[in-house]
Amino acid sequence: MSNGTATTTEIEEQLEKYRVELTGYCYRMLGSSFDAEDAVQDTMVRAWRSYEKFEGRSSLRSWLYRIATNVCLDLLAAGNKRARPMDLTESTPLAQAALSPRPDHTWLEPMPDARVLPTTADPAEAAVAKESVRLAFMAALQQLPPKQRAVLILREVLAWKASEVAELLGTSVASVNSALQRARATLAERADSGAEAAVSDPLDEEQRKLLERYVAAFEGYDMTALTALLHEDAVMTMPPFDLWLLGPSDITGFMTTLGAACAGSRLLPVEVNGLPGFAHYKPDEEAGGFSPWAVQVLEISEGRITGFHCFLDTKRWFPLFGLPLHLEAESDQAEEGA
Repeated sequence: MSNGTATTTEIEEQLEKYRVELTGYCYRMLGSSFDAEDAVQDTMVRAWRSYEKFEGRSSLRSWLYRIATNVCLDLLAAGNKRARPMDLTESTPLAQAALSPRPDHTWLEPMPDARVLPTTADPAEAAVAKESVRLAFMAALQQLPPKQRAVLILREVLAWKASEVAELLGTSVASVNSALQRARATLAERADSGAEAAVSDPLDEEQRKLLERYVAAFEGYDMTALTALLHEDAVMTMPPFDLWLLGPSDITGFMTTLGAACAGSRLLPVEVNGLPGFAHYKPDEEAGGFSPWAVQVLEISEGRITGFHCFLDTKRWFPLFGLPLHLEAESDQAEEGA
């Protein structure tokens, strides 16, 4: 297959340049790591098959975004909205805590930064990109009708002109501006209601020290130290379970009761959803060493942890993040290195 002098390899290389930013776009649209990657692959296949018909009337990037938008809108036609536990239920007092799972398609999913945040030399552009994949903003996006969602992402996150968005969606500039106003109003209502949790700033020295103290407290399972790091309104979630806990007392109470098996765990840092996070490995009583338990995503504000989100489906998340499925005990590693 060729388009003029372009070979198949050259076409694939041209398309591949856009994979990360398209994955970021589809992830914001769909709220699912795996659906986003499937949507981008579908986009690439459609583009490859149609490349001979691409006449260059728009840029290759615009053309790819048009295909990706159509793929996402088709997927969203079923009406499913990805959510966080606190979007669906009230918080549960520790005394009534029960672990009730919901299907995978219910939940907003975590995503490694490297898969959705293109490298850029512009700090302001990088900051906007990070903020736009944070869990609270992602959850707010999922409440918008699909076309409003696309307009908001293209205009506010990717800084497209209204005329460019109108051309992509096959509509008028007035329609795009109206959709953007409605989308902004919905997001503002969520922020005013307190539904949008605080998110971390770019990590400064204070925040790095906070994370060091968190790792020490968690790995030492020191609930007094952990309590000192949690905001009074801190939230803990554990998808696929719909349970969520509010406040340090219930969070640490859960960790010492239903979560007691996590004592003695190990944490490895990961970059996830523009936020600090950790791969959580808990002791493996049968095989020795440590086995995967959760990808943790932390939200930080004013020197405290405000959100503590544990994604427990490790068979899905750890390969996505390129994480090992077993950690040796430190004594074993020391013997191997001797």
